[in-house]
Amino acid sequence: MLKKISIYYFSIIVTCFLFISCNFINPPNLEKEQAKIIIATPHIKEVPSYKQLMVTKDVRIGKYFEFMDSVVSKYDSLVPYALSEHLLVRNNPWIIDTLANTDYYRMMARDSFVYDQKQMIVLPKGSQLTIPDSLSACKLLENFYATEIDINIPEYKLRIFQDSILLYTFPVRVGQNRERYLKFGDRVTDLRTKTGKGTIVKHVKHPDFYNPVNGKRFYVTRRDDGKTTLMPQIPWIETEINNIRNGQMIHPTTNPNTLGKAYSNGCVGVGEADAWTIYYYAPLGTKLRIRYDLETYDEGMVISILRDVYHLTN
Repeated sequence: MLKKISIYYFSIIVTCFLFISCNFINPPNLEKEQAKIIIATPHIKEVPSYKQLMVTKDVRIGKYFEFMDSVVSKYDSLVPYALSEHLLVRNNPWIIDTLANTDYYRMMARDSFVYDQKQMIVLPKGSQLTIPDSLSACKLLENFYATEIDINIPEYKLRIFQDSILLYTFPVRVGQNRERYLKFGDRVTDLRTKTGKGTIVKHVKHPDFYNPVNGKRFYVTRRDDGKTTLMPQIPWIETEINNIRNGQMIHPTTNPNTLGKAYSNGCVGVGEADAWTIYYYAPLGTKLRIRYDLETYDEGMVISILRDVYHLTN
């Protein structure tokens, strides 16, 4: 799986390089023909060329992915590379900031209680989106290929690296140090988060919510402040570790008080705002490492020894 994905990324980057190195120019009159195209995508207006788009109607989170998919579908044939949601958003990073600011607790800090996050406006009328040109797209694809997500279980940290340069560090919660019967799987399950190397293999943009212990579906959540809200729509990320897809997800938690703890049923939980950033830095095929290192280092020297949460050294 990893080999196929690596080949895929490599072929895309080589293709981009050829476009650039050969001074790729649109065929005669192509730009004129593109200018004549009437875009059927709802809530989008060209300003003034197909590379600059204006949102003509507020887009709420509940319709956000549908909207983004429609933009990608319409403009993919107009660019010399495979346009994707991740390329589009990374070329317009303000979108990530806007999505992150829909976090329930950030809104509460601004004295704004949000019961239904799906009704929040994320792309306001008048917003402009820029379709990446070939150079920008190639650079972003290179960055995608050079990105690795690193999770250290006893440290309760998720880090995003690009070319070995640390971009982000986020607090996480990990699996509990015990076994428990889960209705999902219908067996007693080791809840500890699995370690190993792998990749991101799936995005779940419209997750359904089930209690893994009893298998019952739920729609609302009790927040750390005691208030109840609908579950937010934030993508879940499925991992493949050591060539095994064991259902171990990276997903948001509505209870950030559980971060920094061995609390989950095996998944890696992150804050709502952080989940949006992680999602857009984790396109399919992104490299992933989940480790269990008790010693932390700085410039080659041990600076701390972490608590052995899974009692693996006893």
